[in-house]
Amino acid sequence: MIRALTLLLLLAGPASAQNAAAPESIVAGLSQTSVAITADFSGSEILIYGAVKRETAIPDTPLAVIVTVEGPSTALTVRRKDRRFGIWVNTDAVTIDRAPSFYAITTTAPLDAILTDTENLRHRISIPSAIRAVGMSAEAKDAPLFLESLLRIREAQGRYKLKEGQVALTEDTLFRADVELPANLTEGDYRVRIFLTRGGVVVDALERSINVRKAGLERLIFTLAQEQPLIYGLISLALAVAAGWGASAVFRLVRL
Repeated sequence: MIRALTLLLLLAGPASAQNAAAPESIVAGLSQTSVAITADFSGSEILIYGAVKRETAIPDTPLAVIVTVEGPSTALTVRRKDRRFGIWVNTDAVTIDRAPSFYAITTTAPLDAILTDTENLRHRISIPSAIRAVGMSAEAKDAPLFLESLLRIREAQGRYKLKEGQVALTEDTLFRADVELPANLTEGDYRVRIFLTRGGVVVDALERSINVRKAGLERLIFTLAQEQPLIYGLISLALAVAAGWGASAVFRLVRL
């Protein structure tokens, strides 16, 4: 009985120690964890920096770093316009269950060279994999074209970005990535994910968050419009009347 117990402990010991100590892990930080959207907000830049912590020698397989920044996701409808009888009208439409309002990827090398398709599906790293569109193919015969259009439009707006080779990696240990946030940010919590890969396989991942909120006059107007729509409407009407009267007064002065 004692011999059997001792043998079991000897067999379980190395496995337990191996699971407890990961070969490589991420230690990282952000230059800022909150962004305030004010009246003169023109965008922001987030610095993501860190190091690879390891207890053993550096493996021979090349190390790669992938950083993603994802904004709040919303459902949306993508419509197609066709020319009918000389005018453009909406025809087919598909529903996207969830699409990030902002999504940026920065890497140390081309994404398809440092990440396998299996790992991409598992962690939903690439931009198309971050979009959820269940049942879209049943709504239109050429449903993939709608998704391609969404990607193309949001890339042109600066909402979806893929920056390959833009993560600086020093001696397979220190890394740094700069991510630009556009002026047309959606308010909410932004998820920052950092992945270490070797041979296309994710060996460790770390997640952080950035809080994006309206501030100052922008926040006051937004809160008033959402919580006190009647007061917001009356104030808007008063401002419109005042602006019209002011323009009329200036015009009369100019004529004199």
